[in-house]
Amino acid sequence: MVIVGAGFAGYHAAKTLSRLARGRAEIVLLNSTNYFLYLPLLPEVAAGVVAPSRIAVPLTGTLDNVRVVIGEADHVDLQNRWVAFTQPEGDRNRLAYDRLVLSVGSVNKLLPIPGVTEYAHGFRGLPEALYLHDHVIRQIELAEQTTDPVEQQARATFVVVGAGYTGTEVAAHGQLFTDELASQRPRLKIRPKWMLLDVAPRVLPELDQHMSRTADRVLRRRGVDVRMGTSVAVATADGVKLTDGEYVPTCSLVWCVGVRPDPFVAQLGLRTEKGRLVVDEYLNVPGFPEVYACGDAAAVPDLTRPGEICTMTAQHAQRQGKLAAHNIAASYGQGRRRPYKHHDLGWVVDLGGKHAAANPLKVPLSGLPAKAVTRGYHLLAMPGNRARVSADWVLDATLPRSSTQLGLVPAHAVPLESTSPEVPAWAH
Repeated sequence: MVIVGAGFAGYHAAKTLSRLARGRAEIVLLNSTNYFLYLPLLPEVAAGVVAPSRIAVPLTGTLDNVRVVIGEADHVDLQNRWVAFTQPEGDRNRLAYDRLVLSVGSVNKLLPIPGVTEYAHGFRGLPEALYLHDHVIRQIELAEQTTDPVEQQARATFVVVGAGYTGTEVAAHGQLFTDELASQRPRLKIRPKWMLLDVAPRVLPELDQHMSRTADRVLRRRGVDVRMGTSVAVATADGVKLTDGEYVPTCSLVWCVGVRPDPFVAQLGLRTEKGRLVVDEYLNVPGFPEVYACGDAAAVPDLTRPGEICTMTAQHAQRQGKLAAHNIAASYGQGRRRPYKHHDLGWVVDLGGKHAAANPLKVPLSGLPAKAVTRGYHLLAMPGNRARVSADWVLDATLPRSSTQLGLVPAHAVPLESTSPEVPAWAH
């Protein structure tokens, strides 16, 4: 059994298959990195709350009886049943399979806006979070050093495009982070400014009104310039022109407009819907009963909303990965296969500091109760490193945040247009 991709879907497919097989099957997990990345905590990495290694859970050691192969899948021969891949040092190899799970995930969504691919940076992988962390510190340091007030304002202005989960959390944590950085630099006389843009009419448009209002209120009180119904029309090296005609001088454009299926999907020659692999309710690819697909790369029918497909969320991906494992076991006569049907149990959004928004089991929460639920949810959802993440949260609440800039990830290593945002560009 070969699983391609170790995101939420692939990791949990491997973990569940291992438990069901009990050593009676060879399970191979092919991934470009040797860790599972807990994406929801990326904004906290960028803001220096949590160390990068905390949200990178090693595959080896947490997945019993699973052979981990590091490489980038680049071809699938569906007739002869093998997957070709390129290893980190350029060697080519292939894996034969009896059952195949395609869970290759997603990459940054691109829009045809002039200048964006040249001057914006996405927020989909660990390299991008590390880059943003260092970039923010660097801009505050340069803002303090310059004597030109126009340059100072541009360097202390950070524009985030996309007010979904990621963009909202990046802006919320970012404002707190730069306020703390500024407090350590008495020569910097202006307050850093974060802007959050989206063409949608409200923050968190995919969530209920309570979550949206809570996030909007916290952001505005914190000083974030929230502009709904507005986006970037043109991006340049020294600023952005907005769709309302205003020009905002800035050296920082963070692109959080959403995700698109990994381009690998388009190379398979299979039927797609909105760029995602078409599957039935059992996660099978039509015409290939031995091939399963789940997560962001799969157009899984949403049986709770007839005629629609499941949204691209970690909650769906994790549950689909587990179901794919059960249905594979059923194909060998262990149990029976089941269709995918999931009613969401609520959502959580961490807004930094003491603030969050949550609606567990449809109960609207904000403030400290929401914060407790949010952090509890993340700890339960993480497959490892829980104690380390908890320790970082405690340290952040009691000690000043570090303003160390390591400079390990330069801008050219994290281009917005990347088929593998989880790997720096120099590693391809």
